[in-house]
Amino acid sequence: MSSQRVPVVLAACGIATQIVYPLVSGGARDAITVAVVVLLAGACLTHALVVRGFGWAAGFALVTVGLGLVVEIIGSTTGFPFGCYDYAVGRLGPAVAGVPLVVPLAWAAGVYPIWTVAALLCRRALRISLAALTIVGWDLYLDPQMVTDGQWSWCSPHPNLPGLAAIPVTNYLGWFAVALVMTALIEALPARELSPGVSTVVPVALFVWTWLGSCLAHAVFLSGAMLRFSALYGLVGMGILGVPLLVRIVTVMRERPPIDATRAPSP
Repeated sequence: MSSQRVPVVLAACGIATQIVYPLVSGGARDAITVAVVVLLAGACLTHALVVRGFGWAAGFALVTVGLGLVVEIIGSTTGFPFGCYDYAVGRLGPAVAGVPLVVPLAWAAGVYPIWTVAALLCRRALRISLAALTIVGWDLYLDPQMVTDGQWSWCSPHPNLPGLAAIPVTNYLGWFAVALVMTALIEALPARELSPGVSTVVPVALFVWTWLGSCLAHAVFLSGAMLRFSALYGLVGMGILGVPLLVRIVTVMRERPPIDATRAPSP
């Protein structure tokens, strides 16, 4: 298997596994949750390796997985910057200081598609802030789903968004602050041009799947009072980059020259 096919296979397996999520419960759902994160994080990191090279991919992993682990340990221990919360014990595999190791992998799986889309659409001056806002939009799906599933719970008394009573608004403020730092650090990584012939279809497809697929899942296939609200919040939040992305895709498709079926292919 060529190196460029590895992220495609991992992404396809991750999406297929994610489709199973609403169909299972209990320990099986916990295992599916871990598998989805590992597969999608693997797809993103291997794609970064193929597209940008080892140095950039390692730097990205350090920023997202490494910093993600640090902020989650600090957050769950002190309540800063997200608010007071605790992880369920023994449900998501091995943990460090009470934080399941799959959680920082989720940062990589979520941030990479968003960063890729921001890099495709935005000038450098806007890239950091719009990517950070869209990362918060992604968490407007993630947190309500995981809280509904009992993977973590909040003890913070701070106000919340309408319909998301179990999650304090400080969580989203903290996410924005952390996302700003992450995206700024990613922007500072040594730039490397995309290799000729290498496609960004994998992260773009994962972005669209997460944005629209999560909305559909929360609105239709998953049960929980918060999820009807998070379907709308996430759709709007990720739409910050999602709507311009769809406009770009439609524009490119319209500008592509039509294929002349009567013309013989080049030898």
